[in-house]
Amino acid sequence: MGIFITFEGIEGCGKTTQIGHLTSFLIKYKRPFLLTREPGGTQIGEKIRQIVLSSDNAGMEPMTELFLYVADRIQHYRQVIAPALREGKAVLCDRFADATTVYQGFGRGLDLAWIEEIHARALDNIEPDLTFLLDLPVEVGLRRAWKRLENDKTQEDRFEKEALDFHQRIRNGYLTLARNEPGRIIVLDGMKDEEALHREIVSHLPGSLRG
Repeated sequence: MGIFITFEGIEGCGKTTQIGHLTSFLIKYKRPFLLTREPGGTQIGEKIRQIVLSSDNAGMEPMTELFLYVADRIQHYRQVIAPALREGKAVLCDRFADATTVYQGFGRGLDLAWIEEIHARALDNIEPDLTFLLDLPVEVGLRRAWKRLENDKTQEDRFEKEALDFHQRIRNGYLTLARNEPGRIIVLDGMKDEEALHREIVSHLPGSLRG
């Protein structure tokens, strides 16, 4: 089996940038890997992504949002992630189940135990082997996110338009998960220099992936 690595954090935390750096690192050292993301990662998932991330759907009910993300994740895990792991690849995923626990649980106020049960049934209790959580103040993250969106024509701005206290609940939720699972979730300072963060991430990789 391969290793399942996820990247998490608030909007604008820099996780996508760090995934890019890690991808280049694995290519350099000829390590087999799969790069994917949620929502998305499959043809069905990309259609779900268009729905859940567009501010055209600002009136979406929290439970609708939850089940769209779960539907995306089931398709994604079974069609893409699980086969890659069976092939012995390192799977790098931009967000996974932790994001739903935080955004729809801590953020929207849906029952956390219920969300956990849904994931357990849908994914047979599968969770990442290693999760990198990039943490930084929400104000900084949102400034970065809006700057990115200025040049982004996808209009994936539904969450960025949420109130500041929503984003603070997201950050607090992630940090709560990290305190509960310190063996899996590694908290990194998202304010650090890009290269310094990349070196720190590499230092936490299993020996089979390091150069």
